[in-house]
Amino acid sequence: MTVLVFGGNGQVGRELLRALAPLGRVVATTRSGTLPDGSACEVADFDRPGSLAALLDHVQPSVVVNAAAYTAVDRAEQEPEAAFRANAEAPGAIARWCAAHGVPLVHYSTDYVFDGQGNAPYREDAPTAPLGVYGSSKRDGEEAVRAAGGRHLIFRTAWVYAAHGSNFLRTMLRVGAGRDQLRVVADQIGTPTPAALIADVTAQALRHPGGLSGTWHLTASGQTSWHGFAEAIFAEALATGVLAKAPAVEAIPSSEYPTPAKRPAWSVLDNRRLQQDFGIALPSWQDGLERVMAEIAAG
Repeated sequence: MTVLVFGGNGQVGRELLRALAPLGRVVATTRSGTLPDGSACEVADFDRPGSLAALLDHVQPSVVVNAAAYTAVDRAEQEPEAAFRANAEAPGAIARWCAAHGVPLVHYSTDYVFDGQGNAPYREDAPTAPLGVYGSSKRDGEEAVRAAGGRHLIFRTAWVYAAHGSNFLRTMLRVGAGRDQLRVVADQIGTPTPAALIADVTAQALRHPGGLSGTWHLTASGQTSWHGFAEAIFAEALATGVLAKAPAVEAIPSSEYPTPAKRPAWSVLDNRRLQQDFGIALPSWQDGLERVMAEIAAG
């Protein structure tokens, strides 16, 4: 089996290269043609969706996993064309190639396809109503993958972080190390989800014999606020010796931390369907945080 992973240098992509290795030959792509460890890989430019079919023809994958995306949520408001090229047009081009060649496609989407006005975990069939360019482009990407007509596994996830890359956890550790106090939003609710969990579940789903196709919500279990996540990060950082001291974390409303793109206030996704369909037990977000912090502590 040859597995082609788009976005091999991202948070999820880097974990996929590890998790998918037992399945066969893994071919990674990045825009630059270089992986984080400096090794060479295939070049895939999601700003040029029309160029992707030639790469797919060259690699001839048995499975395609698309972990590449335009994820700069605020910048997307000023660069909508770039966001839609990477998040909608490129996945559509990949999905059409996969459908024509009978190749399963894994594609990742986001809680931002919802408006955040709910108060119960979003099911997969809940109406989408994105608040900004990023969410709209990701929703259009989902629709393009479905419209292609091939076998697809769309995994919506949320609040992704890892021991590497750019994410909330690493920002908190960096900023918190030099501050006595931080102010963190407390009225946005979601589920912190490790990139490693997303990659491991993807590998399990691809091993599943059912040949399933559809959309699932893939997050850790439970929920918290960004403020609650920050407090848990610092408590775990102290417990593992990652930080010698931690700042006090003050809870603030979103109105005191304005951003160009509006965030959904409620981002909790109902992941029961994934657990039932694939026989997978999803850990709590607290367990995920412990594992990632242990990885950081180990160096």
